[in-house]
Amino acid sequence: MNKKNRVYLAGPFFSKEQTNRLNEIEKILNENETIGDIFRPGDSEYTPAKIGTFEWQTAVFKHDITNINTSDLVIAMLDYKLENSEFEPDSGTIWECGYAFANNIPVIGIRYEDNQPLNLMLAGSLTAFFKGEKSIESIKDYDFNTLMTRYEDVDII
Repeated sequence: MNKKNRVYLAGPFFSKEQTNRLNEIEKILNENETIGDIFRPGDSEYTPAKIGTFEWQTAVFKHDITNINTSDLVIAMLDYKLENSEFEPDSGTIWECGYAFANNIPVIGIRYEDNQPLNLMLAGSLTAFFKGEKSIESIKDYDFNTLMTRYEDVDII
């Protein structure tokens, strides 16, 4: 039997478009037999404190860190504000990728926008990278147990 990996699905969820992209990735991941539980930051928010307060910030930060630490891998949506023609990945997502990499948790990058460059440090932290809709669709067949290194032709800055 294949191991079912726990995933921390990193990515911005601040607009309907961003949430829709994450929903699509989660749907594809759920088709993969090597994927089990998927944790999505923002889906289990800390409600005892008002959003933005120090208590809320601290609780959400610690909750997300705990979930990165208890995941087998981080899958990161590297598109941000595509609908506004802003292509730099979300800073929180980039931080989560760096944290995971520093803690020996594999990082898988995903990007629908297929003609934008990636930062060298972010690209270097990725075990596998999927860009463009056709490539992203192939995630359903990727073996997250063997984590074969997977590159895409992308300009590095």
